[in-house]
Order: sequence, then C-alpha cells, then structure tokens
Amino acid sequence: MPKPSPREVIDNAAREGRAKLLEHEAYALIEQYGVPIPRIGLAKNPEEAGVLADKVGYPVVLKIVSPDIVHKSDVGGVVLDLKSREEVVKAAEAMLMTVRSKAPTARICGVLVQNMVPQGVEVIVGGLRDNVFDAVVMFGIGGIFVEVLRDVSFRVAPITVHEALE
Repeated sequence: MPKPSPREVIDNAAREGRAKLLEHEAYALIEQYGVPIPRIGLAKNPEEAGVLADKVGYPVVLKIVSPDIVHKSDVGGVVLDLKSREEVVKAAEAMLMTVRSKAPTARICGVLVQNMVPQGVEVIVGGLRDNVFDAVVMFGIGGIFVEVLRDVSFRVAPITVHEALE
C-alpha cells in the first residue's frame, strides 16, 4: 500500500476540520522527508493493538490517538515498555477505560502502537503561517516540559543549517 504524500496527509486533516495532525499522521509526513521514525501501527481496539505489537517488535509503547487530547500523559493515554501481546491487550483495555473516564467527551481514533526507541531528548518541531513573516518554523524542548519551560525558538522559513544549530 503506497504511503500518503505530505499534501494528502495535510489535506485529510483539513477536510476533517483539524488544524493539528494526529501523531501517526505527523510520522507519515516527516517520513516522506527522510526523517527516521519508529515502527508504528494504529489499532482500533485492544486485540488489534496486540497483533500490531507483534509486528512492530517488543518492547512497545501505547499512546491514545485523539484530536481532542493534546497532552496524552495527563489523561493516562501513554503506557510504556510492554513486552508481550498479553500485556499490550490488557494495557490497551485499561488505558482506554482511563482515558474515557478522564476525557469523556474526547473523540478516540484508536491506539498508536510504537516500538520503544532508546531514550533521548524530546523535542518539539512545528510550523505556522504568520501574517507578517509568512512561513515560520518552531523548534524547542519537547515532552511534558514544553509548556512549562517554553524553551522554543522561531525562525522564518526556509532556515539555514547555521540558524538550525542556533
């Protein structure tokens, strides 16, 4: 099955009225530009999550996929270091129950199953269209600290290697 083009990924989100990509969509987009991504799959239910975990390879992480949930950890939407299909199915069931209780109005699209990658530094990368500067790129510290530390930098696109290293 051919992978969607960056334009198709963005157009699909726009058709659904979303200004932000879901995590698996963001992975599909950046992969098209040569950025390595973890092995992933989108499961519609816990049993499918178990099957996908076998395919992507253990250990895995599960993440809730919802256009209404930005901070997955805040609602119990992330489970790390699962080592078997049985663990994955049980964890997915528990995670879905927890998320539904903490975010009852959130639309849930499924569960992202992703192979665990070596620990590193989480970053945030983004872009926006500014009325004055046009295309702007954002980069900074990511993860749970992104909104607390607000350690991000904006540059007018396109940027040079020197600007990226700053």
